[in-house]
Amino acid sequence: MAAKKTSKANVSKDDLLHYYREMLLIRRFEEKAGQLYGMGLIGGFCHLYIGQEAVVVGLEAAAEEGDKRVTSYRDHGHMLACGMEANGVMAELTGRSGGYSKGKGGSMHMFSKEKHFYGGHGIVGAQVPIGAGLAFADKYLDNGRVTFAYFGDGAANQGQVYETFNMAALWDLPVVFVIENNQYAMGTSQQRSTSSAEIYERGRAFGIPGEAVDGMDVLAVKAAGETAVAHCRSGKGPYILEIKTYRYRGHSMSDPAKYRTREEVQKIREEKDAIEHVRDLLLTGKHCSEEDLKAIDKDIKAVVNESAEFAKQSPEPALDELWTDIYAQAEA
Repeated sequence: MAAKKTSKANVSKDDLLHYYREMLLIRRFEEKAGQLYGMGLIGGFCHLYIGQEAVVVGLEAAAEEGDKRVTSYRDHGHMLACGMEANGVMAELTGRSGGYSKGKGGSMHMFSKEKHFYGGHGIVGAQVPIGAGLAFADKYLDNGRVTFAYFGDGAANQGQVYETFNMAALWDLPVVFVIENNQYAMGTSQQRSTSSAEIYERGRAFGIPGEAVDGMDVLAVKAAGETAVAHCRSGKGPYILEIKTYRYRGHSMSDPAKYRTREEVQKIREEKDAIEHVRDLLLTGKHCSEEDLKAIDKDIKAVVNESAEFAKQSPEPALDELWTDIYAQAEA
């Protein structure tokens, strides 16, 4: 089955500009994060989201206030798209006290209760049952909320994913399982690691509906997201979206990505880039001029540069922070 596409006819200028800004913010932020990593200001692992921006921007456009999201270690884009501030995200990446987890979580372990962002998880596939747990709580509270549980094509081969599918279907949980299929599980292509051509079809064994989506088209992602959340909010249980996307950089900053050719990456950049796609829609629809878009890029770069300066100026955590946030205070 081909990935689902959608019509552009009824998209407003304001919506297109919003998607363009959000995707561009993620890309420029990730480019800056890559620079800071190269300068030694970001330690540990750092997994960049460059190329996949349309996935999270499209799904956030389908979300409502109070909906939750949980994802893997490639998570900076999810944070920015759900409204977390660039300053706090960059400060956390650099291990500074001004970060969302006070500089103690880093790239893979920052959270925002205010924005209903529940991580960033370093263990492959471990966030999927957590997502079902969040959805279980919402069903128990009968609050009409939906959880987006993101994971990759590599994680789709993990056993806990299918245990979670079973429970989510059994209990009709309002969770959208989002497979961000960027074609490579670390350095192994989907064709070499996955027995089924369409990963979302594995949900059929559990009675979970789903579809494949063109993850380089933010409008197609939004449309599919609206279908998924409507299904979940109506009490029909979980839904699976296999969003076919592509990462331009290596798996992490330490990955030279020699398992694919430069020509392959360049071809996707030239023919399928999600940001360029929306840029073309804005220009051909005469919604913006080249100068307007240059001004937007300038504004975004200013936000990202400010986040880097904020991170550099923010102090490292005090030593006594080693003893905080270890236990949760239980309510009586």
